[in-house]
Amino acid sequence: MHADVPLLEVQNLCISFRSHGRNVPIVENVSFSVNMQEILAIVGESGSGKSVTATAIMGLIDTRDVKITGSAKFRGQELIGLPQKAFRQLRGRHIAMVFQDPMTAFTPVYTIGWQIDEQIRAHERVSKSEARARTVQMLGNMGVPDPERTANRYPHQLSGGLRQRAMIAMALSCNPALLIADEPTTALDVTVQAQILDLIRNLRHDYGSSVLLITHDMGVVAETCDQVMVMYSGRVAEFGPGDAIFAQPAHPYTAALLDSIPPLTGPRPTRLPSIAGSPPSPSERPAGCAFAPRCNYSHKSCETVPPLVTYGQQSVACVLPVEGRALPSRAVTKDLA
Repeated sequence: MHADVPLLEVQNLCISFRSHGRNVPIVENVSFSVNMQEILAIVGESGSGKSVTATAIMGLIDTRDVKITGSAKFRGQELIGLPQKAFRQLRGRHIAMVFQDPMTAFTPVYTIGWQIDEQIRAHERVSKSEARARTVQMLGNMGVPDPERTANRYPHQLSGGLRQRAMIAMALSCNPALLIADEPTTALDVTVQAQILDLIRNLRHDYGSSVLLITHDMGVVAETCDQVMVMYSGRVAEFGPGDAIFAQPAHPYTAALLDSIPPLTGPRPTRLPSIAGSPPSPSERPAGCAFAPRCNYSHKSCETVPPLVTYGQQSVACVLPVEGRALPSRAVTKDLA
């Protein structure tokens, strides 16, 4: 594969679910790409469409009540509409996923080692002993203590951090080119979270993998990612290099997310800033900019859906010009009453 060709290229992805006799759009016109050995973060509040975007790419939305349009190409192969038989050849071997809750992602009645062995043998012609040796090695590579003993344990016998390491070991067992990590640090303590992030950060060097990281934590993004895509209510709000977005966020929603991070230096705030209100339900999304009801900058032009416009290194879906405007130094606290 040519180095200049994206590993994953998504164009105008739209996902809607049938509800009460009508199609409710969940994801609208989402476009992004992931290059070789690149870490891309998809950031946003719960309900912004992050996980459903990933599950659509993986072919894991299996219901008649969903409509998926647009394009998602992995190494030039179209994934949207791909038969499940073809998906089974890709999943695990070329594209792998670390799910948000490893306790429910693992089958509780089989040992950790058996489940990793099974994936290896499903995609490669190796003996049971060879698969088990690779399983133990992968667990060890992920920092699991006494990996041979851990391989013979059931999921409920491991701590949350060890289960997450085992899930990453399973995802990497066939050396996939793309790893999708859906909230991999949720419910983990700070120390274990830092260890998991170190593992993810080193994947591109140790295994040559690209990573699509789904999270709501901007602190995680700052430590880990090359590119950042901010989603709000199923649409892309901002996209660009992580350094540029953290230095000068172009969308008011991005600025509000960054302002909600506790400062590491300077005076300690008596109260952390927050974004007033809540994201709209997909069935009750405003006709124009979905963030307008929570934004200090909203005005008449926000009644239409803003296009994604490029300013320098960043693309932003906001009608306000970036030049000459100062985003708020604290998160939006507009009274919605």
